[in-house]
Amino acid sequence: MAMSKAYQTYQNNSVNTATSGELTLKLYNGCIKFIKQAMQDLENKNYEAKNTNIKKSQNIIHELMVTLDMNIDISRQIMPLYEYIQYQLKEANIKNDSQALEEALNYVVEFRDTWKEVLKITRQQQYVKDGRV
Repeated sequence: MAMSKAYQTYQNNSVNTATSGELTLKLYNGCIKFIKQAMQDLENKNYEAKNTNIKKSQNIIHELMVTLDMNIDISRQIMPLYEYIQYQLKEANIKNDSQALEEALNYVVEFRDTWKEVLKITRQQQYVKDGRV
């Protein structure tokens, strides 16, 4: 019981001290986790759990959508992709379609991997700017 509380405290602190870029990465990772779990639930014919995990994934994508600044060009390019992921998740949930889940997962993994690279480059530039190299 104490270990669970310690882990929860760690999780809370990691969110509370994360930069906005790190929080976005956590959202992508969470979405990937929930989609993978939904795929496993679908395979096991646990439709209630599949629904729950797809809904969690949809909520994360929705959060990513509402945080886009539509005054920035790249946001206007990303939005349709997020909408497509939402569509695939909805179709997967309604039709128990593992291929739609797989496609949504591939897009989210690609976004996550790209975001990791952005964070890496940003950190490197910050180190150079701060004279830490």
